[in-house]
Amino acid sequence: MAEITAEAVRALRERTDLPMMECKKALVEAGGDQEKAVEILKERVKGLKLKVADRMTGEGKVATLTAPDGKSAVMVELLCETAPVAKNDDFLFLCDQLLKQLLNGPGAATADELLGQKCPDKPAMTIRELHEEILNKIRENIVVGRITKAAGPVAGYTHHDGTLGVLFQAKGDNATAPVLRDVAMQVAAMNPTVCLPDQLDAAAIAAERAKQAEEAKKSGKPDNIVEKIVDGKMRMFYFNEGVLVAQPFVKDDKQTVAQALSAAGLVATGFIRWRLGKP
Repeated sequence: MAEITAEAVRALRERTDLPMMECKKALVEAGGDQEKAVEILKERVKGLKLKVADRMTGEGKVATLTAPDGKSAVMVELLCETAPVAKNDDFLFLCDQLLKQLLNGPGAATADELLGQKCPDKPAMTIRELHEEILNKIRENIVVGRITKAAGPVAGYTHHDGTLGVLFQAKGDNATAPVLRDVAMQVAAMNPTVCLPDQLDAAAIAAERAKQAEEAKKSGKPDNIVEKIVDGKMRMFYFNEGVLVAQPFVKDDKQTVAQALSAAGLVATGFIRWRLGKP
């Protein structure tokens, strides 16, 4: 049997970032051949993936990344088993690579497609290979959950504990306006039901307007005044129904979100809000 030197073990560890004992075992099995040892370690990762695949992944991180020009942003959900791993440097690096590649790469419709692409900061390997390397090192189930990319003007926001993320989209020319991120933060904090009034049930809106018009007409005021009364009542209805643009803007409650955006030349179009592990 070939002698397995400490230098050979260290060299394999530098290549794989796996524990010294794992590297030594693989070298012994490979008869000292570094390349064969790497393949052995890869096969063990496959077995490990099957072993941990059914473990619950109730922890992790929802992360966002916005392009400097505000014209695109992405959000990724990366799940793991325990809270300490969600703060682990390797886990966070994997999350970072997923975000960068989704934002700047050719795009991906699924997590599996994204995993097959190159790591932005380690182009010699795919993100899947990085994922397997980290899984073998941490020995915990790590799953790429949801991924999404949105066109701008758009801003992303991740809550400080990493369990909540938002992408907020608008239309207009001011794609780098700070108000975009402010509204994304508001979506995270206030959890609106919809972004715009017309995203509510049309029948419910029509019924409410008819109800308010009937009550306003009882006052005997002219039709043009009745219409203004109804509009005011409907704004309160939209607010109560959780319409984002009707909410008071958190940084200046004297104006609505719609008005704050309008001041920056923007109009809200939609948002995506993810809570970790929840639809």
